[in-house]
Amino acid sequence: MNLSATIRGVVYRFADVKEVLAKANSPKSGDDLAGVSARDPVERVAARAVLSGITLAELRANPVVPWEIDSLTRMVESSLDESAYAAVKHLSVGQFREWLLETSTTGPILRSVAPGLTPEMAAAVCKLMSNMDLMTVGAKCEVVVRANNTLGLPGRLSSRLQPNHPTDDVEGILYSAREGLVYGCGDAVIGVNPATDTPESTAEILRRLNDLTTRNGVPTQNCVLSHVTVQMKALQLGCPMDLMFQSMSGSEKGNRAFGISVELMDEAYAMMKAKTSNRGPNFMYFETGQGSELSSDAHHGADQVTMEARCYGFARRYKPFLVNTVVGFIGPEYLENGPQITRAGLEDHFMGKLMGLPMGCDACFTYHARMNQDELECLKVLLGAAGCSYLMSLPVGDDIMLNYQSTSFHDIPSVRGLLGKRPTPEFDAWLCEKGILDGNVPGERFGDPTVLR
Repeated sequence: MNLSATIRGVVYRFADVKEVLAKANSPKSGDDLAGVSARDPVERVAARAVLSGITLAELRANPVVPWEIDSLTRMVESSLDESAYAAVKHLSVGQFREWLLETSTTGPILRSVAPGLTPEMAAAVCKLMSNMDLMTVGAKCEVVVRANNTLGLPGRLSSRLQPNHPTDDVEGILYSAREGLVYGCGDAVIGVNPATDTPESTAEILRRLNDLTTRNGVPTQNCVLSHVTVQMKALQLGCPMDLMFQSMSGSEKGNRAFGISVELMDEAYAMMKAKTSNRGPNFMYFETGQGSELSSDAHHGADQVTMEARCYGFARRYKPFLVNTVVGFIGPEYLENGPQITRAGLEDHFMGKLMGLPMGCDACFTYHARMNQDELECLKVLLGAAGCSYLMSLPVGDDIMLNYQSTSFHDIPSVRGLLGKRPTPEFDAWLCEKGILDGNVPGERFGDPTVLR
């Protein structure tokens, strides 16, 4: 395996595959902070030249976190589909990129290959792609999943309705949920980030949301994003639970910082399979975001894009209904500005979809990042055009509990209108029945919360 390249008479040598992957990455403040990024643009080009010649088989043999010390690496290796892997293992990363972009490489073909890809393969090819490349391939990757409705069909763009409240006041949560629903939001999930992480409060919010959606016949899912162990206890209290949530990391050490392991998530999955209130077969919900591993010193010297891809290797085990990269939420220490956040959103969406996951994105930024509202709106449209399964939706795009800027209730119908997209079929029919939509335009009851009982 060649790990050197010569540019303008200067030889650039790299110690291993992990260093090649890191230095081939697009500029990220998190990689600078970790000390793994390229010294300058020329070294980045050299790393990409080397990366383009490495084969997918060589990437499989060289995970960025050795299997001897990491249960996630071992899990990915043991669960890889060997027949799917055999179809692409001979390709170099450069050849793999060209194959992905060919018009003859269709969605069904990509879906058949997905179980044979390791996270390092998805991350590697991502680093050789432009933003347009990432969008082109992401749009081809169709991942259809089902819970109480059907997510990911062509021509559809869904949203998570996020009715957070700083004190978990249930009436406040319900008011916000009603408002979002009558703007056509919430077909992916009505998902609450709780301020109080207890089984009792989790169960109470889920019961009240279930009452709202059942009483009004809303074909969607409800979720409270407390820690998985709290949700497991809430489930034992007998509350309805459509989706079970957990944040994930790309290494065993990072997941320990989140208070989870492969074994715990297996237990949670088995409990939900037995007790979930949704029609299924998909009932898990995961969130990720570039930089989380570095924030807990669990990145093992690898770059944040590759570690993010490893989150998707973990999530894939549980056949989730939703996976969401909260792209700008961790802060400018990891993604400094608008271009970096935009690039990361497109990278994460591409890698997740390529690996067979129903990817959504919280297109967002914290208030100390150097991104503005216009840049954020552009990212939402780019993600919609790239085939993103769902975006967030919350009052005026300003989360008063988590203190960051995201997607508003009004943005979702705007992006759908621009791109000619609709909600999930079941939710679409419900909106038209209630007069919230009239075909593909707002109906007489659009934005009218009195339509809901």
